[in-house]
Amino acid sequence: MRRTGDGSATRFVGMTRAAGPPEPLPIDDVLPALRAALASRSAAVLQAAPGAGKTTRVPLALMDATWLAGARIVMLEPRRLATRAAARRMAHTLGEPAGGTVGFRVRGETRVSRSTRIEVVTEGVLTRLLRADPTLDGLGLVIFDEFHERSLQGDVGLALALQTQELLRPDLRILVMSATLDGAATSALLGEAPVITSEGRQYPIEIRYLPRRGDQRLEGAVAAAVRASIGRDEGSVLAFLPGSGEIRRTHALLDESLPGDVAILPLYGDLSAEAQDAAIAPAAAGSRKVVLATSIAETSLTIDGVRVVVDGGAARVSRFSPRSGMTRLETVRVSRASARQRSGRAGRTASGISYRLWAAEEEGGLLERATPEILEADLAPLALDLAAAGVTDPRSLRWLDLPPAGALSQARELLRQLGALDAGLRITAHGRAMSEVAVHPRLAHMLLRGRELECGATACVLAALLEERDVLRREGPLSEPDLRPRLAAVAGDGGAHAHAVDRDAVRRVREQSRQLRSRLGVRGAEPLYEDAAGGLLALAYPDRIAQRRPGGGDRYLLRNGLGAALRDPGALSGSPFLVIADLDGQQRESRIYLAVPVGEEEVARLFAEQIERDERVDWDAASGSVVARRQERLGAIVLREGLAPARADDTAARVLLDALERDTSLQLRWTDDARTLQARVAFARTLDESWPDLGDATLGATRERWLAPYLAGLRRRGEVEALPLGDILRSMLTWQQRDALDRMAPTHFTAPTGSRLPVDYSDPAAPAVSVRLQEMFGLMDTPRVGEGRVPLTIHLLSPAHRPVQVTRDLAGFWRSSYFAVRKELRGRYPRHEWPEDPLAAAPTRRAKPR
Repeated sequence: MRRTGDGSATRFVGMTRAAGPPEPLPIDDVLPALRAALASRSAAVLQAAPGAGKTTRVPLALMDATWLAGARIVMLEPRRLATRAAARRMAHTLGEPAGGTVGFRVRGETRVSRSTRIEVVTEGVLTRLLRADPTLDGLGLVIFDEFHERSLQGDVGLALALQTQELLRPDLRILVMSATLDGAATSALLGEAPVITSEGRQYPIEIRYLPRRGDQRLEGAVAAAVRASIGRDEGSVLAFLPGSGEIRRTHALLDESLPGDVAILPLYGDLSAEAQDAAIAPAAAGSRKVVLATSIAETSLTIDGVRVVVDGGAARVSRFSPRSGMTRLETVRVSRASARQRSGRAGRTASGISYRLWAAEEEGGLLERATPEILEADLAPLALDLAAAGVTDPRSLRWLDLPPAGALSQARELLRQLGALDAGLRITAHGRAMSEVAVHPRLAHMLLRGRELECGATACVLAALLEERDVLRREGPLSEPDLRPRLAAVAGDGGAHAHAVDRDAVRRVREQSRQLRSRLGVRGAEPLYEDAAGGLLALAYPDRIAQRRPGGGDRYLLRNGLGAALRDPGALSGSPFLVIADLDGQQRESRIYLAVPVGEEEVARLFAEQIERDERVDWDAASGSVVARRQERLGAIVLREGLAPARADDTAARVLLDALERDTSLQLRWTDDARTLQARVAFARTLDESWPDLGDATLGATRERWLAPYLAGLRRRGEVEALPLGDILRSMLTWQQRDALDRMAPTHFTAPTGSRLPVDYSDPAAPAVSVRLQEMFGLMDTPRVGEGRVPLTIHLLSPAHRPVQVTRDLAGFWRSSYFAVRKELRGRYPRHEWPEDPLAAAPTRRAKPR
């Protein structure tokens, strides 16, 4: 063993011989270094190659360490199967049954006693231990095994354990173990903890690549590889497939084609404990077995006799969609770290072979490691765990990856809807009760409320159904979206006779339901209420209450504003309201996979405190009036709507203002008087900028200030159009300005004949007047406005009121241009005056008498 430097952390590396078979238990070579590191430090990281025996050897080796002083060890495993297997393996090493010195605790099964020193638990158990006792009294060492899987529960458990160590228990030791962990990052998280590496005990493994054809299904490729291996290789075979469906189909392909001495055994999480134990037990003497497994067999397990691994290269992972609020299982390619772990299963007890069903050149396209669950998962369980621990700001804890702010915010909003958090993000009494139920917060809320409503047994069956894979087998491309036949299948009342029922799944649902009933104290004789399913499911999925959209088809609007549709509605067709437990969330209008009808009255009763009641006052273009409507809404869903009496406040005025801006069906009626006033004031502003701006742009921008008072009490289009805009605009002038305006910008010019002619101010820079030429005889000076500062532009007209000359210099016109006009028009209009000296002639409006 040599000791080397690795950054700021101490790194111990266990060495193996260069030639010959590996040491049978090389982990023993590094155990002294591990004991020494934990004796002097509060944390350490153990990186052990696949097959190094860390899961069983390390806890036993540390059990009698002097610094433990008799305290217990808790070791966390990511899966129930690994938890039971590790505990039983350690107990067998000690010659004891599980439950003595070594015990375990998983959902539905506990084997611990007063003499237990090492307790193997699933990762979620640690958060419950911390809730019960934040000091973890009596606990000396917490081991996080297979931490490279980066499960959500593992990350939050480590963050909370580090907080306990920092604030309450500096003597608490933490050990993180894995074969493919990023040791440097984990060491930094643990305060530059020493990294101890075991590099040995892995038997040689030959990697063979068998790329499958583009048209070949995964199950067929795996079955072909297994058949070929059974014919030419030694030992049992472990084949990796993404899920139970692929396992069943591969099993069917192999069932008739393998020798009689080869047993085919499935291995996945939904199997019973007995079936899982049978899969990992040694094959009978003189026989071999083929284990068809999901990623559950990737780590923490030794299946005796396995010499061959067939890796399909796929895994099923949970992906959370913040858009739909749904977690969906997706099939993805394995990472390089997972591929190494899977291959390592072939070299645990002897040399082996790993068949990878992809091309060697594809290896570079694989991710190095899978994305940590905390970056992609539904964070509602994490948010509830943090709240139960009194943590309102996750940044106060130490994480390898901080929970994404958006997903955490959405999770907290859900918990507020469920009544688990108050407005300050502090846990409520109901939230604390939810955290003790040990199921997803949605289901925990449904269980507790269902018990209050005396529907606890139905709630327990629903929760078990939603946690279990579907109890109805799919027939054809579409599955039954109605939840009620599934309830009937579990109740055994024959209501699911039209569907193929998965009896094993029904058995697991019933068992899980019994455990939940026991946990909640629900009476065993309480019946199932199928009619209560909709209301109970609404309690679990308040954001997925959905209302059928108007019009044809089974299209729905969810409370959260998203759309969904039934592809094959069956008995759900035409249901006014649904509660949706499962939808894909992949499209603008998601496909509904699982739902149940719920009554509008039940929704109103269950969510009375969340229903928003308000009045909306809107402009109705069809009737040309302001209409008040009373509305009751649950999120985006309108439960009730009707007309309301008119309100006495200024709401209608604001609605009219908005309609004037946005709706062309309502317009102000601009009179000549109003337009003339605008133009006159605009002219006055050219001479004195202190005059107000009454232009259209400014009036439009300030409409609320000058127009709103005159809209008070109005409701109809005709009333708005009848507003005296001229008078309203005059009210915007002071009385001094109104008086001055008549002097600066008179409305009319009085011609020498006495005619009052309107002055046109449409061009503020050149106000004008139109007048017949004969009415201006004798007038030398050009008329002026603006208190004499601005000459009027004179549009001189013929007797027929046609323009003949435009001038701002009347005297100049008489001296020059007049004579050309006279010459042209005298013959056309002989009965009108065309004097040789216009300044000496009298102005006239009349023609000569005949």
